[in-house]
Amino acid sequence: MSENFQNDSSNIHEYTVSELSGSLKRTVEDAFGHVRVRAEISGLKRAASGHVYLALKDDKAVLDGIMWRGTAQKLSFRPEDGLEVICTGKLTTYPGRSKYQIVIERMEPAGVGALMALLEERKKKLAAEGLFDPERKQSLPYIPKIIGVVTSPTGAVIRDILHRLRDRFPTHVLLWPVLVQGETAAAQIAAAIRGFNTLERGQDVPRPDLIIVARGGGSLEDLWAFNEEDVVRAAAESKIPLISAVGHETDTTLIDYVSDQRAPTPTAAAEMAVPVRSELLAFVEDLERRAKQSLSRSISEKQERLVGLVRGLRDPNSFIADKTQHLDHLDNRLRQSMLNGLAVKTQKFGSAEARLRPQILERGIRNYTDQLANFDGRMGRAIKVKQERAQDNVAAVSRLLESLSFRRVLKRGYSIVWDEGGKPLSSVKSAEAGRSVSVEFEDGKADAVFGKGGTPAKKSKAAKPPSQQGQLL
Repeated sequence: MSENFQNDSSNIHEYTVSELSGSLKRTVEDAFGHVRVRAEISGLKRAASGHVYLALKDDKAVLDGIMWRGTAQKLSFRPEDGLEVICTGKLTTYPGRSKYQIVIERMEPAGVGALMALLEERKKKLAAEGLFDPERKQSLPYIPKIIGVVTSPTGAVIRDILHRLRDRFPTHVLLWPVLVQGETAAAQIAAAIRGFNTLERGQDVPRPDLIIVARGGGSLEDLWAFNEEDVVRAAAESKIPLISAVGHETDTTLIDYVSDQRAPTPTAAAEMAVPVRSELLAFVEDLERRAKQSLSRSISEKQERLVGLVRGLRDPNSFIADKTQHLDHLDNRLRQSMLNGLAVKTQKFGSAEARLRPQILERGIRNYTDQLANFDGRMGRAIKVKQERAQDNVAAVSRLLESLSFRRVLKRGYSIVWDEGGKPLSSVKSAEAGRSVSVEFEDGKADAVFGKGGTPAKKSKAAKPPSQQGQLL
């Protein structure tokens, strides 16, 4: 028995681990090159490279799966744990861990029911946080100067919005281009809404007064980016009023619940954003016409009232004539009264004058004499005081002049040299040879002449060394 077993074993081909793993890999890929799997997502992870790793499970088994970055970016919805999906791809093995897995080439929700269930669950969660409360909604500006639009730059949506705005009320539009479908669409839309809110007034890119988030119609999967939580929260956080215009009138996404105004179509969003310019002009013209009519009617009523008041008034000329006549009468009475009073006063004054004249003359002369004597004494004293003060001032000034006089300097042995014109010489530069000068001492003046080169004209017995200064002869 042992010999037969050894002979049989020697006939079995020996594989290396790599050869066996490669053979298994080829076998699995050939047998299951294209499969569709319905399962629930579990343990979903997104790598930094953009690849997605997950597990597909049912109630009895688990299948590892991988989705490469290019495929993940093309998804119309964001996969999450617990979502039932249908995956299309091929089975392969991973020799490094002796595992088999599916390389997912396409993923879609397992029917609308799964997405609707996820949508309802997310809607309840966000509603519980108060994001859908009507009190949070802002009013739209009546005439926005700048409108920010978040949509695809290549679709018909932006053209429809621009065309409608141009027809109704031309205004400035800022486009923030984004993807409106696919796995990365939600992140781009949320970033665009937050980006518009971070703009400041006065910058190169102005801050919009209104935001429109728009997309054309599509299936629930196509519109799923606008149901993502990040997009809904970005719209709820927006300080700029926001209009959502996603899909058609029957399409509803979660962004519609948090937006300040929902439009059934992108074109309707443009109509909500601005008024009709022609209607606005007509409305203003109507207001102007009504204001003019009201003003004209008010003026007419006041004119009629004024005419009625005038009828009830007397003729101003007759009123003035009466007052003029009364004034003349009062003037005559006043003049006569003044003349009578003046005559009485004159008579009384004459009588009083006759009685008081002798007393007044005597008393007046005596008073005037006393006053003159008083004034004479006061004037004499004042003149004396003035003279004494003037003499004191003159004495003080004389003493000051005497103390500052150059003659005090002459008493100490100094002298002053005067030129022919009687001006003092203060510099050696004026000591020109042969120049006649006058030298003043304490006790008098003496004439002198400057010598040449500092040598006097008449040599003295004791010669002094020459100097640079001119000498007097």
